[in-house]
Amino acid sequence: MRLALFQPDIPQNLGAAIRLAACLGVPLDVIEPCGFPLSDAAIRRAAMDYAALADVTRHPGWRDFRADSAPSARLVLFTTRAALPFHDFVFRADDILLFGRESAGVPDEVHDVADARLIIPLASGARSLNVVTAATLALGEALRQIRAFPRLERVD
Repeated sequence: MRLALFQPDIPQNLGAAIRLAACLGVPLDVIEPCGFPLSDAAIRRAAMDYAALADVTRHPGWRDFRADSAPSARLVLFTTRAALPFHDFVFRADDILLFGRESAGVPDEVHDVADARLIIPLASGARSLNVVTAATLALGEALRQIRAFPRLERVD
């Protein structure tokens, strides 16, 4: 299971996504260009003390990400343009959960190659969730289904 952000716009969201990925033991792919200057130092700064726990891979662009992804992995896109609710989908351990830009989602070329397109149902009148909040819901359901949450360490 991997989490991927397509050209994130907001550095604080990237920091929160790094923390989420680190805490749940899931690798994070960042597909550039970002809407802000991104360097390894900026990632460490955004991740605060979670940088050492995080497995973050930067990809210079969409084609690089696709070339670097495992051929057997399914690309699961979360989008408001989908009809299938995420909780009705059967996740696999090799899925890549992809989230688009905060401002614009993903372009049609990305949308068209996704193996699955899922939506998080919202209350009537609500437009969208914060991208990391959406990723948390999606990753939680996916990890629950494949029984891959980190194991609790017993403290006696």
